[in-house]
Amino acid sequence: MKEWLRLWRSFGYALQGINHAVRTQRNMQIHVAVALGVVILSIWLQITRLELSLLLLVIAIVWALELLNTAIEACVDLVTKEYHPQAKIAKDVAAGAVFVSAMFAIVIGILILGPPLYAYFFTR
Repeated sequence: MKEWLRLWRSFGYALQGINHAVRTQRNMQIHVAVALGVVILSIWLQITRLELSLLLLVIAIVWALELLNTAIEACVDLVTKEYHPQAKIAKDVAAGAVFVSAMFAIVIGILILGPPLYAYFFTR
């Protein structure tokens, strides 16, 4: 029973971390809003389950990297409040990882959602 309790608590800590990021990080709020829009649009366009799965996967990757970016920024800020070139590198590289994933997510979103959107608006 103690193992289940510890597992349950660890889920709670993870949810607290996600909640913190959503409440305090503007970029995470943008990612959540865009993801919600993409899912709603995907349902409306009736894309295949495979296409929806791919979109959900790239959404999860962007969210996960944004959460890691937030954690790295918090750790760097804990170590130093002053400017340090290594701190800047850590923060910039973490932000770059989010940027790369978001750009590829946009490309994948266009590849999947573009054709049905085009068909809806221009071939009716």
